[in-house]
Amino acid sequence: MELNTEDMKPIINRLKRAQGQMGAVIRMLEEGRECQDVITQLSAVSKAVDRAGFAIIASGLQQCLTDENSDVDPKDLEKMFMSLA
Repeated sequence: MELNTEDMKPIINRLKRAQGQMGAVIRMLEEGRECQDVITQLSAVSKAVDRAGFAIIASGLQQCLTDENSDVDPKDLEKMFMSLA
């Protein structure tokens, strides 16, 4: 399944934000910051990456439903979705 580049722009932006957050987590660890602060940031990164994955799957599902010539196997989409769980 080839992803629609227009649909991917907000997802790419979300992942870039997560990348910045991950850098902040690393700096926090290197600086010896409080555990709770680090975990809070790490949780935000994790949620951002999860949401990006779900958005990619949603885009694929939408393409399958709207494209009559789609050759995407629904089982493959299900496997991708379940891999995020």
